[in-house]
Amino acid sequence: MPDGRQARSKSATMRMFGAVLQAVRRRAGVSRERLAEAAKYSVDMICSVEQGRRQPSSKLIDAAEELCDGGGLLREAAKHIVQSKFPDWFESYAKYEAECASLGMYETHVIPGLFQTEEYARAVFLNDRPVLDEDEIEERVASRMERQRLLHRTPAAMISAVLEQATLERWIGGKEVMRGQLRRLLALSDLRNVDIQVMPTQRGDHAGLAGHMYVLETQDQERFVYSEVQKGSVLMSDPKAVADMNMRYAVLRSQALRPDDTRSLLEKMLGDL
Repeated sequence: MPDGRQARSKSATMRMFGAVLQAVRRRAGVSRERLAEAAKYSVDMICSVEQGRRQPSSKLIDAAEELCDGGGLLREAAKHIVQSKFPDWFESYAKYEAECASLGMYETHVIPGLFQTEEYARAVFLNDRPVLDEDEIEERVASRMERQRLLHRTPAAMISAVLEQATLERWIGGKEVMRGQLRRLLALSDLRNVDIQVMPTQRGDHAGLAGHMYVLETQDQERFVYSEVQKGSVLMSDPKAVADMNMRYAVLRSQALRPDDTRSLLEKMLGDL
């Protein structure tokens, strides 16, 4: 499985920049409050950057250079931050997803990111805690929309999804956003490389009770299983574990509504909204 060097490299370079910023700021006798005022950011934001938890914006770097007389040191340090559109814990998976031959998804709480409309994705990020600032929300929405190129890529990736019915009944963003999201799912169900199935709420027992998962196969027949926890993730490649999860996903698909029945349910839910 991937050894996480990309993610660690990004985290390490962000911590490096944060340490440099803190040293330059202290040398100049500038408080976090004063820097936050100059950069028009919150003190918590400055603290997060100095601790390596948030990537610095060019606006913050420019403000710190001027206020703290950085002499170009901060701009130079910022060049070495590993750039990524995704959180550290998602980076390794995102690389494999973009190049996969097939992908199977089982979701329990929200519509999968690959299927989300822009409005639905924005509503998801607006509910994140701690609260994300507007710029970060828009960056994450844009990254999520860019991931969706996979749906129309050549050669086509074969994509299937089993969605708990609850994901369709939870009106994230409100009725209008959910109407758009249901229309999106119906449009995706027309694609020859996409199968969408719903797991009915009334089905009490099924193979997915342990939680959501993504099963992925690369162009080189490597297989991975991905799952997320709060602010983290697991990407497995152990052959036995992957085989077990692929079997579980196959059983899930056999227990869910067929794609044509799912389409009928989606049409009914859209009509009822």
